[in-house]
Amino acid sequence: MIIEMSKGNHKAGRRLLVVGESLGIGGTETHLIRLLQPLAARGWDTTVYCITERGRRADQLEAAGIRVVGLPQPEGAPAPWRRNPGTIALAANRLFWLLRQWRPQIVHFYLPGPYLVGAPLAIAAGTPIKVMSRRSLSRYRQRRPLLSRIEPALHGHMDAVIGNSRAVVSELQSEGIDSAKISLIYNGIETSTPLPGREEARRRLGLDPDALVGLVVANLISYKGHTDLIDGLGQVSGSLPAGWRVLCAGRDQGLRSKLERLVVARGIGENVQFLGEHTDVPTLLAAADFGVLSSWEEGFSNVILESMAARLPMIVTDVGGNPEAVLDGETGLIVPPHDPAALGQAILRLAHDAGLRDRLGGAADKRVKQEFSIDRCVDSHHALYEELLARRR
Repeated sequence: MIIEMSKGNHKAGRRLLVVGESLGIGGTETHLIRLLQPLAARGWDTTVYCITERGRRADQLEAAGIRVVGLPQPEGAPAPWRRNPGTIALAANRLFWLLRQWRPQIVHFYLPGPYLVGAPLAIAAGTPIKVMSRRSLSRYRQRRPLLSRIEPALHGHMDAVIGNSRAVVSELQSEGIDSAKISLIYNGIETSTPLPGREEARRRLGLDPDALVGLVVANLISYKGHTDLIDGLGQVSGSLPAGWRVLCAGRDQGLRSKLERLVVARGIGENVQFLGEHTDVPTLLAAADFGVLSSWEEGFSNVILESMAARLPMIVTDVGGNPEAVLDGETGLIVPPHDPAALGQAILRLAHDAGLRDRLGGAADKRVKQEFSIDRCVDSHHALYEELLARRR
């Protein structure tokens, strides 16, 4: 199999291949789009290989001169098509030939599936430098026991392993990875992204200008804790200001109908709106008074950072890297996971204290600008790649 690669005048010896699932809507996808464009501008000849599908945002990288390679999805094919054994085998075969033909100096794996599929191929192809990024805690292994046996065997072949929070780094160390190979690199966001005005944002979304509005940006997956949030809202709904709304934006992964039934059962069907995938997140942020992330597990959330940069006080659960971003009582509120009552009380506290919302939101914006800028994230990746190349030379 021949995969055409354009020649170009890129710097010799700086070919970077990133292997992920897709370039759709999600935290890892957003991270890659923000990270890879400035890296390409610094001279990294970059290709992204998508194991499952290219995704709707691939064009954003291609516009910046970054190649995106992935299997074309048949028109109208259902989601399971992307993950059936035949499709994965075809994707693996194409990835192997890309590794052999293009000969990247560095291959960087994101997410468990691409790591499981791609790392053995990179080892077999003799790729000089191999990097893995872990972006969540490893509870996914409970759902996929095979990973518990295979991942540790792959770790020893990595030249570097990146965790995006101290919680993730600690877990990587507990898996026996040499600490000298592990780096902590936080996610980074654009801290100067302009937002529409509050009134304009609410007009676009059809919201009452004076309503209390909360925002949840998370795909509808069980571990994101939407059921806890709905239960918590149901407990305090009678004490919230009249006309309150909570907007839930995110891709449905099989839970939407269940959640819609649950909000009706809790008597808040008029107050909670499920928006589906929503690409205009800045408008949602501008319209909201506070944000919520009720996850049961998390690595380090871009949504938290984006919300903080929009001056939203965040209510987050005490899992993963959440408390590394949100300082309880200073930039937001932290509650225990699996605790609907605590979520409800935190929402009630912000609902009736506009001064607290303003104070927490202002401090949140300042913290993001100081600690979690995309420039800092790009600098860290660039420095790590250069160090790995220097060692190899």
